[in-house]
Amino acid sequence: MKFVIINGSPRKKNTYEVINQVKNNLNGEFEEINLIKSDIPMCNGCFKCIMDGEEYCPHFDRINPIVEKISDCDGIIIGSPVYAMNVSGLLKNFFDHTAYLFHRPILFDKKALVVVTTAGAGHKKVANYIDETLRHWGVNKVYKIPIACGGKDTLDTKPIDNESKKFMKDLNSAKLHSPKFGDIIFFNVWKAMAFSKEPIKADKDYWYKTDLINYDFAPNVKLNPIKKVFSKLMFVILKKFIK
Repeated sequence: MKFVIINGSPRKKNTYEVINQVKNNLNGEFEEINLIKSDIPMCNGCFKCIMDGEEYCPHFDRINPIVEKISDCDGIIIGSPVYAMNVSGLLKNFFDHTAYLFHRPILFDKKALVVVTTAGAGHKKVANYIDETLRHWGVNKVYKIPIACGGKDTLDTKPIDNESKKFMKDLNSAKLHSPKFGDIIFFNVWKAMAFSKEPIKADKDYWYKTDLINYDFAPNVKLNPIKKVFSKLMFVILKKFIK
């Protein structure tokens, strides 16, 4: 197993320690990308990654190698402390650079583990935010370890071990989970946009070249009959709505 760790903490403190505890329960090779050392410029909101293609991002040479490593790994681990009730600025900046993945998801066969630590509150909210972001990337299943570390001399390793072992077991199973209804809706939003009168060229090219335009969801992810009907219905509705 190959794991890529995206660490959004600027310090080797709580997030770092929880990730190390997670690694004790996983079998494989780890490549850790500490965003503090990646020297990624701030996203300037130019929209080039969305409108023209990710290769037109002015920081493509910094972002694409990380995205390629994520695409090539078996398991993704994302870590962040809670800063002002959200992810760290380091991780948010990286997420901003991957906005195009919301339009053109590519990680349908990936599973991820999210680590969020806090001295106070907000850890569950932030873990849910990272979960939502990863599912927009297409990630099939997200496990979450939100930990409140404030005032504790030692980590409670039991919840860390339990969730990371579930993550490892799921990776070993090679099973792909059925998507949530919300994920099906967003899949069809972007697919329907490729049918609009004035589609974003990069989006249209992606949906047609991958042939996803002809599927109810990623072809390697099974939908039960109810979700298939739901997906088809959503596409018909959205196609009429998005012109």
